[in-house]
Amino acid sequence: MSFMVSLQRVIDRFAEYLGKVSALLFLLMLINIFYDVVTRYLFNDVSIGFQELEWHLYSAVFLLGVPYALKSGDHVRVDLFYERFSDKKRAWVDLLGVMFFIMPFAYLVAYYGIDFARESYELGESSGDPGGLPHRWIIKSMIPFSFFCIAICGLGMLLKSINVLLGITDELIEYNHPNS
Repeated sequence: MSFMVSLQRVIDRFAEYLGKVSALLFLLMLINIFYDVVTRYLFNDVSIGFQELEWHLYSAVFLLGVPYALKSGDHVRVDLFYERFSDKKRAWVDLLGVMFFIMPFAYLVAYYGIDFARESYELGESSGDPGGLPHRWIIKSMIPFSFFCIAICGLGMLLKSINVLLGITDELIEYNHPNS
């Protein structure tokens, strides 16, 4: 097995792990929302912290779910032509898309997101609402982290495309046909 296939497998496992973390966070978000609704309507008790935690968890679910979606091919793409392409044509589209769109955008957002999170940490930023969550830098740190993960999964997509173009056949690198 070639080094590129091995590296792609490691990256794919990393993306699967992110998908599982995202699913777990989604479950925690549902529990949080259920608790918030029950306490609000049954006990007339409102918690700003729990309400803020809802959007923190939603943000984390989304930000960690995107790299998984990229790996599994569930990301947004115009499938009008793509679904009819051969595996090699798909590989070319993905290769060019990763090189010219995914990687530059991921690195740009990750690079500037680091300063965004660092500034929040240095300022000790917290919620402006009484009873809100402290340490806002934690959720802001998810932005550069998730885009770094997107770049890693983009590298996996790039390797997958190269492997397909080189004719390396492996059940992990074959393209899934949308209607199969």
